[in-house]
Amino acid sequence: MKENNLINETSPYLIQHAHNPVNWYAWNDESLKKAKDENKPIFLSVGYSACHWCHVMAHESFENEEVAKFMNDTFVNIKVDREERPDIDDIYQKVCQIAIGQGGWPLSVFLTPSQKPFYVGTYFPVLDSYGRQGFGSIIRQLGQAWKEKPKDIEKAADNFLGALQKTETVKIPTKLERTILDEAAMNLFQLGDFSYGIWRIWFCTKISKRR
Repeated sequence: MKENNLINETSPYLIQHAHNPVNWYAWNDESLKKAKDENKPIFLSVGYSACHWCHVMAHESFENEEVAKFMNDTFVNIKVDREERPDIDDIYQKVCQIAIGQGGWPLSVFLTPSQKPFYVGTYFPVLDSYGRQGFGSIIRQLGQAWKEKPKDIEKAADNFLGALQKTETVKIPTKLERTILDEAAMNLFQLGDFSYGIWRIWFCTKISKRR
């Protein structure tokens, strides 16, 4: 069975994914440089060994050859063990909690090559179901959007980070004030074309509470 870049890691959780068809990288200078050099968005997946839904998503999506091929062609895929890198988990959990009202694991974050989040969630089933997009659809929409409108995504990510910075100013520890959310949402909607539904998850869609 083919090995990916996680085979030489020390984290048991990362090693569990060393034989996925997804070409995973650890969070390090090499992987972050690769994203910038190739101008590819990053798919960041954070989990831990005892996480049930982490294993479910791995089986449904990361062991799926078709899904993995698209991920490898489109993204720099980074896997993080929250027990090994709680600092990274903490940063993007806060983003997830503020953006959609809750966090959890697996944590699934799509980042620009400069590590700015533009789509965030937790567990995604691989297929569309009950009106909710599956992971297979999400990666294709985001990949196409990045290919066609990378500057719009960068701008929206900057606007979102600006809204997050305002939460530090007003010192709200757990949630954004409605006015700040509305302002951030308006900044995103003013970009115009939402045929890919990129920003839907930030402000309107409740995600599964499974952890």
